[in-house]
Amino acid sequence: MPVARDLTRLLPGLFVWQEYDSAVKAELFSSAIVTSAGLYIVDPIPLVDKRVMELMDVAPVSGVVVTNSNHLRAASDYVNKFGAPVFAHAESFPHKEFPCLIEIDDGQRIANQFEVITIDGAPPGEIALYHSLDGGTLIVGDALINFEPYGFTFLPRKYCRNQKEMLRSLRKLLGLEVERMLFAHGTPLLSGASARLRQLLDLDP
Repeated sequence: MPVARDLTRLLPGLFVWQEYDSAVKAELFSSAIVTSAGLYIVDPIPLVDKRVMELMDVAPVSGVVVTNSNHLRAASDYVNKFGAPVFAHAESFPHKEFPCLIEIDDGQRIANQFEVITIDGAPPGEIALYHSLDGGTLIVGDALINFEPYGFTFLPRKYCRNQKEMLRSLRKLLGLEVERMLFAHGTPLLSGASARLRQLLDLDP
């Protein structure tokens, strides 16, 4: 797996890093968000040590979140480095690879910080994470993407278990106040994310 060299601070307490993976022919994005319970890293790809130290200087790592069964990525390396638990839906790790795995499901909260929203019909174990502070931040796995040539749109049908079911499930996100949206595959939306999401979902027949 490629190692990212750059760490981008989107906002105080909100970070992303990215690198192209030739094995899957896609740009991989990871994110980290600081909460009152510590720093949570989502769908992590490797990051050079210097940048990892920058994250550690901001806040202690309290957990690693995996948003679906395709996003194990470098989670085990981060768990070993920080001794933090992994949070994931049961379908993401049916064989319980991590002794420190904490299973999460729809409507639950991670450390009273993130609301977990399951997205049925996407890849197994697909979840989105919602943090309500500062206008609301939504972090999604594969169900929504934002990269060329597609732009901001749904995961293509061929990668879904059931795209129609996924579209219905994504409507659960409409009840959230979301200023910004981060992706496992794509450039973050840093303003007006709720409006963009409503516009996109209106295309659902």
